[in-house]
Amino acid sequence: MKTQHSYGANRIFEAKNTGGTNTIVCPAFVDVHVHLREPGFSYKETILTGSRAAAAGGYTCICPMPNLDPVPDSIENLEKELEVIRRDACIDVRPYAAITIGRKGLELVDVASLKDKVVAFSDDGSGVQSEEMMLRAMSVMAENNCILAAHCEDNTLLRGGYIHDGRYAREHGHRGICSESEWGQIERDLELAEKTGCAYHVCHISTKESVRLIREAKMRGINVTCETGPHYLLLCEDDLKEDGRFKMNPPLRSAEDRQALIEGLQDGTIDMIATDHAPHSAEEKSRGLEGSAMGIVGLETSFSLLYTNLVRKGIITLERLIELMSTAPRKRFRLGDAPEDYTVFDISEPYRIDSNNFLSKGHSTPFEGWEVYGRCTRTVYKGKTIFEK
Repeated sequence: MKTQHSYGANRIFEAKNTGGTNTIVCPAFVDVHVHLREPGFSYKETILTGSRAAAAGGYTCICPMPNLDPVPDSIENLEKELEVIRRDACIDVRPYAAITIGRKGLELVDVASLKDKVVAFSDDGSGVQSEEMMLRAMSVMAENNCILAAHCEDNTLLRGGYIHDGRYAREHGHRGICSESEWGQIERDLELAEKTGCAYHVCHISTKESVRLIREAKMRGINVTCETGPHYLLLCEDDLKEDGRFKMNPPLRSAEDRQALIEGLQDGTIDMIATDHAPHSAEEKSRGLEGSAMGIVGLETSFSLLYTNLVRKGIITLERLIELMSTAPRKRFRLGDAPEDYTVFDISEPYRIDSNNFLSKGHSTPFEGWEVYGRCTRTVYKGKTIFEK
């Protein structure tokens, strides 16, 4: 018995094979926001381990952010990353270049020289603090037909915070990060994108105000897209524990913010889901909410979590999930078609997420022990099986 759903040029279908196993076969996924940590921080992750982890999660294309050492802010520095990608990546790895030299927000990179070698430009991990610099960056990006992907964070509003400035922070004596530190820069940038015509992408949105601003901007015809992460869709501050596994940037927000993000998925305001896969060493994540490094891993759990908690519960359709994880990011970031790339998931039996089984060097996930459906059993890249379980 087979039920097949047509979706654009691709085919998504659920099938029951002769062994009685229910499977989903679908276009392989694209993640436009990952951290592979190499060069510079290979004790956290490498291009080899990160790309293998991605394949184990159903991804055949990932885009690593530029918070590296050296920062890919010149042809010379970018080449150090590209050399490792050519040598070690088992899937398509398309790097970002920085927006500014050293990601310091002071001097724009040579966009024209870098644009043909990168997927887009971002200072991810750092918000561009100067409106003047962002205006200049967007103007140059528009002239060169490039995408600017913004990490929106106003440093003047952080005040030493490290989790959401909400109920949990107040009740447990933690310093909070206010929502305006995110949506304030989005509001500024949307005005600049409207002025310049820049193709503007907002990274990892987490607040209800961000959803509203982007929704209104799209209605005005601004060239903007955005992403959110699985953790912002499935968790909120009510789920926090005194554990570094729950610390990321942006932080887990309120239940109201989470609901606004889900509504943004449903009405098309949110264009794609990206994991913001951000591995750290076990020691760096062992210092509780206050002292741990910010970031969690997500490449190996994203589909199963979202399928179980959004699709099986009727919040979004399977077709919509595939659009969010595959076709939409591929189209927006001009990654081309990949007709030979697909992935297979077993949905017949639930399994528990166990970070000890991750191929990533990072093991910090707030979803440890969650029971989910949708174990990746095979990933095919350019017609060849690169992962099989």
